[in-house]
Amino acid sequence: MQRMRLFHEIPADRPAMPLLARIDAPNDLRQLNREQLQTVADELREYLLYSVGISGGHFGAGLGVVELTVALHYCLDTPFDQLVWDVGHQAYPHKILTGRRDRLPTIRKEGGLAAFPDRHESPYDTFGVGHSSTSISAALGMALDARLTQSSRRHVAVIGDGALTAGLAFEALNHAASEKANLLVILNDNDMSISRNVGGIRDYLARLLSSKAYTRSRDEARKLLEPLPPLAHLAKKTEEHLKGIMSPATLFEEIGFNYIGPLDGHDLGALVTTLENMRDLTGPQFLHVVTQKGCGFVPAEDDPIKFHAIGKLNAKSDAPPAPQPTYSNVFGQWLCDLAAVDSRMVAITPAMKEGSDLIAFAEAYPERYFDVAIAEQHAVCLAAGFATQSIKPVVAIYSTFLQRAYDQVVHDVCVQGLDVTFAIDRAGLVGEDGPTHAGVYDIAYLRTLPNMIIAAPSSEHECRTLLSTCYHHPGPAACRYPRGQGPGELPGSDLETVDIGRAVKRREGASGVVILAFGSRLAGALEAAQTLDASVYDMRWVKPLDTEVLDAVAGATLIVTVEEHQRMGGAGSAVGEYYADQGLAVALLSLGLPDRFEAHGKPNDMLARVGLDAAGIQAAIAQRLS
Repeated sequence: MQRMRLFHEIPADRPAMPLLARIDAPNDLRQLNREQLQTVADELREYLLYSVGISGGHFGAGLGVVELTVALHYCLDTPFDQLVWDVGHQAYPHKILTGRRDRLPTIRKEGGLAAFPDRHESPYDTFGVGHSSTSISAALGMALDARLTQSSRRHVAVIGDGALTAGLAFEALNHAASEKANLLVILNDNDMSISRNVGGIRDYLARLLSSKAYTRSRDEARKLLEPLPPLAHLAKKTEEHLKGIMSPATLFEEIGFNYIGPLDGHDLGALVTTLENMRDLTGPQFLHVVTQKGCGFVPAEDDPIKFHAIGKLNAKSDAPPAPQPTYSNVFGQWLCDLAAVDSRMVAITPAMKEGSDLIAFAEAYPERYFDVAIAEQHAVCLAAGFATQSIKPVVAIYSTFLQRAYDQVVHDVCVQGLDVTFAIDRAGLVGEDGPTHAGVYDIAYLRTLPNMIIAAPSSEHECRTLLSTCYHHPGPAACRYPRGQGPGELPGSDLETVDIGRAVKRREGASGVVILAFGSRLAGALEAAQTLDASVYDMRWVKPLDTEVLDAVAGATLIVTVEEHQRMGGAGSAVGEYYADQGLAVALLSLGLPDRFEAHGKPNDMLARVGLDAAGIQAAIAQRLS
């Protein structure tokens, strides 16, 4: 089979793709002969480069699984055979081969393709994903359904080496082995974290161990030796140790999987041969393929972190944006400044070093930086363990990922009243990443917990101040802040704190309308208040609420709460509960996100869609007053 083409730049023009243009579904791919598959892979890789250059989006992971994706759809009868992709960053080539080629430039745009596999989008997307480490559990459920219904469907889960660090993946592996389910798990090892040596001997071993001749000989030998338990046990152990010498098989074999690999994930011929050999093997199967993130695009091979995702290449604006820190940058600088004066502080993150901007801290204080990989539950419980001693932990985590560790927040932190600070990034809508990554539930699931306090900063300056305040609170504390840049109220270099549960009046109005703004929507509330001549409070705290302010404004013509969070269970609900508990009848309008999952789009467009921009706030108030 021919060698892979290498690309040094992203094509500016739509490339010629004589074979790929003929593939509107995987069945078209299966009509080709094996010698044509590398050409398909090369055309697919070039088209992926071109398409993501137009749309922006996840990049490196997709380039790394081009050959694997071609081989899977060539060897499986998809969509009858069901393929489950973990996380979804690697699923762009899958979308191209499954009828969405010409729509790929719309990915992450409003009304366009979703950033991740989506069951509503295609029958080839068998399971909706966004968070990691779910593929094995989901594919196992499908495989057990096939057993119960006596279906001949095959089931494959493709999981990355990073996603395999999560406990959920190992729980699923353990259960799949105990069920002896007909399931193939493919480990896409794109960081060589399990095996660093890939070459001809290992590829040969993978093909040998997956061949029908080998499996038939092994099974016949086992049957012959079954009446002689000592010899049967010796033969099994000898096989395991021989395979262990050549490959990291021991763990998966001991769990109960038949391990094959490691295999070069960019050798299409070897992939097709191995998958064809494994296609009809029964029981739990584990195929380990080693790939390179960004493979085939030389700049991405050299810097896979930089090219994990890219923006649009030709994005234009009237003027270049002024250099301004994001909320994540504010957090990262605050963490470094705090570490310089408080040796008790440590930082914990579940594989979000770059996303949460812990890069400088990790370099300056490596002994106080703990990246636990994709293991959110462990991150929170580890922090709780630290907090029982002399250490003050800060957990840097996205709102959407904190959901995965909710039991630890309840049981391990709040029940014990431990001094853990949660720096909750990506609170609110997150634009193109869509509903799986939206941080719009954390107020509801945190404010019900005794001992927890919750801050909602309205600007970069407030973010730094409220982070400091939460850190010095001797108990569980959460500071939630949005993605990207704020209104431009930049912080200083101090570590000042404010009173917990105290709001700040930001505008005095004469109309009798009072707007209580929680967090990021303060700027929109102030803009709407100009037209309405309304008073505006930056509430700062969701819990505890500033009840003195609530009492003082109880007689207003209209009290309006505004938050970038689900309306049900959010800060507006907390305000309503307070007035109900006090027996106060007030005119209250709660503005927040409606009871639905918001589809992806540009952040400002999404805010307008849900009525949380200035115009939407003003219109909702005017309608209520009328």
